[in-house]
Amino acid sequence: MTMSGLDKWYGYMKSHDTAALWDLLHPDAVFESPVVHTPQRGRDITFKYLASAEKVLGGPGFKYTGEWRNPNGAVLEFVNEIEGVKINGVDIITFSDDGKITHFKVMVRPLKAINLLHRLMGEQLAKQ
Repeated sequence: MTMSGLDKWYGYMKSHDTAALWDLLHPDAVFESPVVHTPQRGRDITFKYLASAEKVLGGPGFKYTGEWRNPNGAVLEFVNEIEGVKINGVDIITFSDDGKITHFKVMVRPLKAINLLHRLMGEQLAKQ
């Protein structure tokens, strides 16, 4: 796998261009949330979660602090602070051979951050 998919992910996080996000997702993409117990399957729902997460988490304090790659994906560690709560997490992303996201898993700590994100994501998803 080339890292063009990862480059496109970083580009989306900088541009906030939802059309670019849509193009980056494989039609059979799967999203796994730290607060939803079942995987969310398909481009439509994966898009909805990732676009909402970018609005909730992707503000000025968001930054990736670590990156680990393998032949078909990457683990990206991130930090942010929202409402006085320090958030630490990882995005685990798997790409197809053509650079499309096929699987996206988010893990977050500490519990206080998960609870905050659960509330904020619920509010954001309700707006859509």
